[in-house]
Amino acid sequence: MTITIKKCTIENLRMLQEISYVTFNETFKQHNSPENMDAFLERAFNLNQLEKELSNCSSQFFFIYFNDEVAGYLKININDAQSEEMGDESLEIERIYIKKEFQKHGLGKYLLNKAVELAMECNKEKIWLGVWENNENAIGFYKKMGFAQTGTHSFYMGDDEQTDFIMTKTLI
Repeated sequence: MTITIKKCTIENLRMLQEISYVTFNETFKQHNSPENMDAFLERAFNLNQLEKELSNCSSQFFFIYFNDEVAGYLKININDAQSEEMGDESLEIERIYIKKEFQKHGLGKYLLNKAVELAMECNKEKIWLGVWENNENAIGFYKKMGFAQTGTHSFYMGDDEQTDFIMTKTLI
């Protein structure tokens, strides 16, 4: 078993789009209407949007490979790229997405550790993320990794307003 993490670049745009669609569908399709899923996927993962995100110097993407196959990815944000105003001392984990076939292999922990490493390199005091209130597996994972719920925010899946828990981990 070989696990590697590589930075995603603009040359990886189509691969990023593909894995974004796959992982988001696997996780949320059964919980949302087809219309809301399609609306969200088109807004969040169209090539122009992903290119804009990849070009933002305050955001970074990393693919995780399991035996040389792309298994998932991490997206982190600092400064004004954060999806909520959390201050300059914070790093946001916007996405940790793992394909269903690669879950339960510890890959999420590798990506979370990568985010902590990046936060320390950037002298951040805490990391935070938003996770859907009904995603019990993810919430349990984040709690196990030292995160605590510190708030909530709205997340729109198409026209359906949903609640994300904001979870934070202090690093210093």
